Amino acid sequence: MADLVSEDTRDKTYDDIPGLQPWMLQQLKYLKILRPTPIQYHCIPPAIEGRDIIGAAKTGSGKTLAFVIPILQKLSVDPYGIYALVLTPTRELAFQIADQFKGLGGPVSLKISVIVGGIDRLTQCKELSKSPHVVVATPGRLADILDSAPEFTLKRIKFLVLDEADRLMDGRFDDQIQTIWSSLPERRQTLLFSATITDRLQKMKDLASSEVFLWQTSAKNDQATVQQLDERYCLVSPVSKDATMVALLLEFSEKNPKGLIIVFTDTCKSTQILSMMLNNLGVQSVCIHSMLTQKERLAALARFKSSQVKILIATDLASRGLDIPLVQLIVNHKIPNSPSVYIHRVGRTARAGRSGQAVTFVTPHELKLLLAVEGKTKRKMSEVKVDEAMAQRIMKQVNVTKREQEIKLDETDFDERRNINKRKRLIMEGR
Repeated sequence: MADLVSEDTRDKTYDDIPGLQPWMLQQLKYLKILRPTPIQYHCIPPAIEGRDIIGAAKTGSGKTLAFVIPILQKLSVDPYGIYALVLTPTRELAFQIADQFKGLGGPVSLKISVIVGGIDRLTQCKELSKSPHVVVATPGRLADILDSAPEFTLKRIKFLVLDEADRLMDGRFDDQIQTIWSSLPERRQTLLFSATITDRLQKMKDLASSEVFLWQTSAKNDQATVQQLDERYCLVSPVSKDATMVALLLEFSEKNPKGLIIVFTDTCKSTQILSMMLNNLGVQSVCIHSMLTQKERLAALARFKSSQVKILIATDLASRGLDIPLVQLIVNHKIPNSPSVYIHRVGRTARAGRSGQAVTFVTPHELKLLLAVEGKTKRKMSEVKVDEAMAQRIMKQVNVTKREQEIKLDETDFDERRNINKRKRLIMEGR
């Protein structure tokens, strides 16, 4: 097993990566993708050689292209469907990966299918029957199709990719993964990528079918977040938190009119209420959480990505994989219990060498969580200065508006839909 440390690749171009074909180099230049990140520079050559890969790097380090490029290049030599299967934990990430395949795969007439929940199952089965070159899937829907459609086979795939592999293997998808594994050929090339990989490394290595090439970021730089990220905290009381957040959003938007903002909170209901509150206050926002339909989630993301709306309120559904270059600020409205979740959240900004800021709101009884985050990232946060006069001035309006939106939401079937979804999930799990 090879283990290489990080090196500075700022003076490298894709021309310096051995084995890349002229059409691929031309397509990368056409898309203005000019310089490989360290994980791309080190992992693409052994992947092209046919080796299994385990790649571990911080969020925003370009892991997706590290597997998209070698798959497309090898597919161009021997095109057939289904050539590659990419598994990922969330629907949003599946669509984003598919977009990167489409962008780079134009010259090879790539056919790709996204197989996720929330979309008509019969339509997806019809897509798969046409043998697309690449299938990007979440484990639940793919396992469901494999169980109920024996004519569908994955026995000819050459590539298996696990993106966000640590989350796919944290136990929640074990049954579905087992179903998928049993349908795969023994001889295949396996590529595993994640931001937090060390605790699962041995398990991942056991899954690979040949000598594994391991690449990890340098141990000399063991900070879990990137240097370009400005991390700060804001100590608030529960009563003043929402008003302080609104003041921060208004101040940041005024100074950075083109910058996008993602606000993370803990539950679907809190996400919905915060978005309703902001919109009612005249601060335009969209939200995504698991209680929305897939169509609603994609529509909200599309409006945010296109900068029609500058603020996205989200649960941790959006904390992994999403790569939106204009995101300049991450706000943790609710500090997560797990430092790893924090790392993934703030990784939505300061990506691929760009700068970004993260602000975490902390109440006095949450200080232990802040210390745990600092212990994980090995970085001391500084306190952010928010316009306290503005926060005090708008506090009553903000709190009254939020309470009104809570009452309004309670009058809908929001909680009932959540209970129905919970019952459906328990039935699917046989509980």
